[in-house]
Amino acid sequence: MGSIVGRLFYRPNQSVRMLIGCFFMLSTMHAHAHAGAHDESGQPLVFGIVPQQSSAKLIRDWSPVMKAISTLSGLKIRFATAPNIPEFEKRLSEGKYDIAYMNPYHFTVFNQTPGYKAVAHAKDKRIKGILVVRKGSPVKTLEDLAGKDLAFPAPAAFAATLLTQAALKSNGVHFNPKYVGSHDSAYLGVADGLYEAGGGIIRTLGAAPPNAKDNLRVLYTTEGFTPHAIATHPNVTEDERRRLQEALVALSDTPEKQQVLKALNIKGFQSATDEDWDDVRALSISVIKAD
Repeated sequence: MGSIVGRLFYRPNQSVRMLIGCFFMLSTMHAHAHAGAHDESGQPLVFGIVPQQSSAKLIRDWSPVMKAISTLSGLKIRFATAPNIPEFEKRLSEGKYDIAYMNPYHFTVFNQTPGYKAVAHAKDKRIKGILVVRKGSPVKTLEDLAGKDLAFPAPAAFAATLLTQAALKSNGVHFNPKYVGSHDSAYLGVADGLYEAGGGIIRTLGAAPPNAKDNLRVLYTTEGFTPHAIATHPNVTEDERRRLQEALVALSDTPEKQQVLKALNIKGFQSATDEDWDDVRALSISVIKAD
């Protein structure tokens, strides 16, 4: 896996290194305090982002979004993530984030305990899982993947793992799952020939390193579901929730505001309610148990 690690953690220039270093210090400090600490201390709201991609890329893509949200809402917001998806799930379960961008399945679990409440999701969008193979691969059908090593981000990654694995199993395909920690790692592993195929989603494939996405093709696409949730911990006040929601929706008001969303491959956000993810609940997935 050395080639993957080498590619994901490139050598940024000094200013980028300083930015990343500052964000990591802040993320680490505040990710270990329970959500709601801002209420009395005046600390910023900690906004946790599911680590589908490298931390450096998440910081680069999400920091302009958080700055815009903070400006529009008047709320102090601080970026946070986790080293991998399982750790992100652990922190969600412990209520470490005031605000979180989480996958649809995560929301159905952590909406129960500790009680994250929906604020918004991507506008006019349905999330679909994809299976990618190398360009030039002889694999043409799902059945061609029988007995092969396949890369997935994490066991509870909704579209990239759960939906794609369900499709394989429904077609009677037995495979060897390898969990590599992120979408980018799955794409790079397939591009490097370490795995026959890998799970992901269109949005992260489009934002993947060129040496991965330019050498991959989509083999299979699942049906669509309600996309990732932006949700708040129960300790976030209703006034803060309202201001956050209004700011998220306002990001698509003008072309200038939409520019901050370009790196996320999202056109805008729309208001959401907890019931929007009933299509995901209907799947009765039980990979993670709510406490």
